[in-house]
Amino acid sequence: MAVDLLGPAEIRDLAARLGVAPTKKLGQNFVHDPNTVRRIVATAGLSGDDVALEVGPGLGSLTLGLLSAAAHVHAVEIDAALAGALPDTAARRAGPAAARLTVHHADALRITAAELADPAPTALVANLPYNVAVPVVLHLLAELPSLRHGLVMVQKEVADRLVAGPGSKVYGVPSVKLAWYSHARAAGKVPPNVFWPVPNVDSGLVAFTRRDPPRTDVSRKQVFAVVDAAFAQRRKTLRAALAGWAGGADRAATALTAAGIDPGARGESLTVEQFAAVAASAPGATVAAQ
Repeated sequence: MAVDLLGPAEIRDLAARLGVAPTKKLGQNFVHDPNTVRRIVATAGLSGDDVALEVGPGLGSLTLGLLSAAAHVHAVEIDAALAGALPDTAARRAGPAAARLTVHHADALRITAAELADPAPTALVANLPYNVAVPVVLHLLAELPSLRHGLVMVQKEVADRLVAGPGSKVYGVPSVKLAWYSHARAAGKVPPNVFWPVPNVDSGLVAFTRRDPPRTDVSRKQVFAVVDAAFAQRRKTLRAALAGWAGGADRAATALTAAGIDPGARGESLTVEQFAAVAASAPGATVAAQ
């Protein structure tokens, strides 16, 4: 379906008409290169029945691209002026496809599945504000079990952390928590010059595919508590780092040994499956749905 994408001149004209200036507080860097939009949409691998969820649509560059590929698009925008203008931009540049857009003036960190239920999103595709990228992704994966896959553009440093594996210097809490929900991979770099204003860092694309949790006998909350404790003092051995979580270093060592983990290891060496095993070995660990 033919959609008229926004270029640099259109982006600036639209912003001027709306009296909108990108703000660092909201992490706003608007994509103004149509080829980058086409690349993101193509890399996202949307099928004709996918319902796309976009966070931070801004002036609508990526929104227009998504309308050409998805059955429906939910756009979640915290800025009132931008949220109010997006339906008109879609109507003028996407034609009949604009009817498949639902705009939510809301905070993506607080939006609920009920607000996005008709129809439920199956793919997250977004140029995420750098300052909230990780918590937004984790919140949406927790809140929306309907999400099957996604592609997000984030600061390159954040992208590296999200896809890092055990043993990497940048492997940490975001890496493990995303691995709980999905298989993730790096999907390319994006240069600064495709944005307005131009950021002083490169961006990276992260693709993910939902998977079943590593195990069902412990909850996500229990596992994430172990992960948080392990990386809060990442230079310490797990025996020491998990002492507060377990109620003492000896109890931590007992749980680690029961899970087949060397108490002298560090958190950066453990897979998400191993963190789950430690949580399951903790005194009083119980089965829970979440």
